[in-house]
Amino acid sequence: MFCDVKGGSMMSILFCVVMGSSDMIKLPDPEFTGRSIEECIELRRSVRSYQDKALTLQQISNILWSAQGLTEDKYGFRAVPSAGATYPLVVFIANKDGLFRYIPESHALKHEIKRDIRKDIANAALGQGFINDAGVVVIITAIYERTTQRYGERGVRYVHIEAGHCAQNIHLEAVALGLGSVPVGAFNDEKLSKLLKLEREKPLYVIPVGHTR
Repeated sequence: MFCDVKGGSMMSILFCVVMGSSDMIKLPDPEFTGRSIEECIELRRSVRSYQDKALTLQQISNILWSAQGLTEDKYGFRAVPSAGATYPLVVFIANKDGLFRYIPESHALKHEIKRDIRKDIANAALGQGFINDAGVVVIITAIYERTTQRYGERGVRYVHIEAGHCAQNIHLEAVALGLGSVPVGAFNDEKLSKLLKLEREKPLYVIPVGHTR
């Protein structure tokens, strides 16, 4: 069953789509705001104060599409460049409804943890409390082997470069949507990995996104 998710909150559609044994949420297609890239670059700032207001599913769709969404069907190219199109990045988001894994191929979310873990993420990020206040928290992780098996040790550098491309897209998309964001690199890798129940993925980046206070 697919719900009309236009403008809806994550809570309102959380169990609208069930595929197989896993809860899956189909995201709406991204909508272009019409704001110029130059304006987004000029207005981008690090924002650490957020309103207690959830993001709509459309906003979440746009943010995740900008991070890793497919931009070409034939070869599956994505919104950020990737060395050899190896695509090592795996993107998660956390909000009041839990933790979700982004599935680029179907532009959908897979529900991983069904409780609000934003405060736990903030604690793993050395107590940076503003992370808990953001409407969503984006976590960029990587499976290094996808790239290093082709490029060897040099592939580690390529993964980190790609994470930077991904993060900048998120920050600029946040501006395009009238939202604020901030890059967070200070966190305990082991605690965050355990919290997110990561296996092959390694956490690289935490990006709170929300309505600016």
